[in-house]
Amino acid sequence: MIVNKILKVVLLLLGGVFIVLQGFAFEKEGSAISALMLVILTFLYCRWTEHKTKYFFWFLIFFTIAQLVSFYAFFAPEFKDSETDYFYYTANTLYIISYSFLTIKMLVDLNLKKVFSELSIPIIILIVLDIFCVILVTDTTQNVLSYEEYILEFVYNAIIMLLLSVALINYMYRNDNKSMLFLIGSICIVFSEIIQLAYYYILNDNNLGFIYSFFLVIAFLFFYLQSQLDFTGPEPAYTDEQLEA
Repeated sequence: MIVNKILKVVLLLLGGVFIVLQGFAFEKEGSAISALMLVILTFLYCRWTEHKTKYFFWFLIFFTIAQLVSFYAFFAPEFKDSETDYFYYTANTLYIISYSFLTIKMLVDLNLKKVFSELSIPIIILIVLDIFCVILVTDTTQNVLSYEEYILEFVYNAIIMLLLSVALINYMYRNDNKSMLFLIGSICIVFSEIIQLAYYYILNDNNLGFIYSFFLVIAFLFFYLQSQLDFTGPEPAYTDEQLEA
């Protein structure tokens, strides 16, 4: 138990260091710290989590591998414009897979037939908004990415928006603390990814480095907190009658 608490304190300290490093554009050092944080977080989850799921485990594994690939890319020879950056494609593909596991984690615990029957209109609205947001966000990189990179970025953004939408539907259906924490973590992930995209492709502003790394750390904090809870099942929304009672 003491080791558990020590590792959690270390994680919080490393999170602060990571935010500072990214804010001052020390990307190689920040990548190393983030990879170390994910290794520790995965160990914490596997060793001391009571309600473990294979989907969240594989999310952590693939995200950690993606971070390690990104870190290794700093030491590899630079690719020329005519060459394929295999590290870019590998890392982003791994991120897509990791977020897919996180999305599947929520879907397998939902009664999809009941969810669609009760929340059909919100789902349709979310699908329309997702399509609009993915196209709008991805188009900001159209002039700086190749066709293949643009397609990968489009899929990446689609998975991120799908994660957020499923998290929102999950919260609307369950209305419990676990789903609320998951939703907050998903919102932070979306903010982090959008700001990170602006940081790399639109505005090279160090303030954006602080912001996107902060949201990333907060997102994983909420994801870990929700992993320590179990679903309580669908709960009725609060109403005036219930409050009066």
